[in-house]
Amino acid sequence: MHSSSKAPRPAGSSPLSRRAFLGKTALAASLAPGAGGGLLLSQAGRARAASPGPNNQIRLAVVGCGGRGRDVLGVFLQHPEIVCAAVCDVDDAMLAKAVAQVEQNRGKRPDTAKDFRRVLDRKDVDAVLIATPDHWHALPTVYACQNGKDVYVEKPLATTIDEGRAMLEAAKRHERVVQMGTQWRSGQHWKEAIDFVRSGKLGKISLARAWSYHDWLGDIGNPPDSQPPAGVDYDLWLGPAPKRAFNPNRFHFNFRWFWDYAGGLMTDWGVHQINIILWAMGVSHPKSVSASGGKYVLNDNSETPDTQVAVYEFPTFTMIWEHKVGTSVGLNGRPWGISFTGTEGTLILTNKEWELISEPKKKGLESRKVPFSEDERLPHVRNFLDCVRSRQQPNENLELGHHVSAVAHLGNISLRCGRKIQWDGEHERILNDPDADRLVSVAYRKPWSLPFMRRMA
Repeated sequence: MHSSSKAPRPAGSSPLSRRAFLGKTALAASLAPGAGGGLLLSQAGRARAASPGPNNQIRLAVVGCGGRGRDVLGVFLQHPEIVCAAVCDVDDAMLAKAVAQVEQNRGKRPDTAKDFRRVLDRKDVDAVLIATPDHWHALPTVYACQNGKDVYVEKPLATTIDEGRAMLEAAKRHERVVQMGTQWRSGQHWKEAIDFVRSGKLGKISLARAWSYHDWLGDIGNPPDSQPPAGVDYDLWLGPAPKRAFNPNRFHFNFRWFWDYAGGLMTDWGVHQINIILWAMGVSHPKSVSASGGKYVLNDNSETPDTQVAVYEFPTFTMIWEHKVGTSVGLNGRPWGISFTGTEGTLILTNKEWELISEPKKKGLESRKVPFSEDERLPHVRNFLDCVRSRQQPNENLELGHHVSAVAHLGNISLRCGRKIQWDGEHERILNDPDADRLVSVAYRKPWSLPFMRRMA
């Protein structure tokens, strides 16, 4: 979102090997149900944030005030200890909406800024909500960590795997509490279903699937390039992304469908649903990924595929992701969902219910449906705020957020390369394929650079 970065590279921040930086058992432990809450930061990290603000307040800054940013800000404002000190966006129109939201809710106008650094430099900010386009997740998160702020950042972590690794390293190095906004991780409904999957009652699970069929997504047209709207600092919005002429389709909500800024439905929805599968199966890294798809329906200027299937080979099971736009007739009669298929039965999971279907020739399970109604956003933000005080790691800490984001990115890398890829999860490298491996990272537009980035594409 913002102009050139002046944040210095911290002393001693030379790249660390994954083995040295992340213990072999840490990820496996964090994948267990309910993990995160018991992982405590060091005494130094606890001491730095023992008293976030006066009168037990947590002083919040918001970076990215579009629709999603204001939605999550509204959830934060439901918690009485939150004081919104400042809001930041490169678009004056979005800033005005956020200011009005805070004034209406709290009766006090927050400070405003267009440059995120002017917000994160402030000493009266304890935590920051980052709800920018994906290509602007990494730099503000790292900068916030360097400046002693805790962070709630929207998913996916960034546009590439190496950016996510840089964010995780910064959070660890500076002992920050960072929560990724994958709110299902804090939902009781999801936990109950996952507990059932992990109970062994489904038998041996060899296949997990996630699908997203969205009839509300359609053709966005082919508008010509134009001048940016008044009040928008477009160069700041591009930031580290390549310099391109302004096009209204590449801006605000539709940025999701362009490779410079995001990864389409594979990362936008995939991170949510794949996260549930990884949580339930308790696994670490896929061995290989093979994806196919393309733009078969849409005739607009978007870039990401309207149809995509990705097949992941894990050591003990296969995971399949698929998405389709313009239709809503998905698998198992549901527009989107997740399923786990075992030798004794199948569990199908959505945000409305989970359904258990027994194998016809087996007698051990009773088919049934368990309805559900819960807004997970409130407990997810509550978990983050509690961890800001306790210095425990939150439900969707960056160990988890980086891992699931990386798995989703691999589906896009395979698609864009047009071939199956072999993944070395320990070293976060694609084996024997330099062209594919380059997509693990990204080259930032000068003069921007990302501290802790191990390499540039």
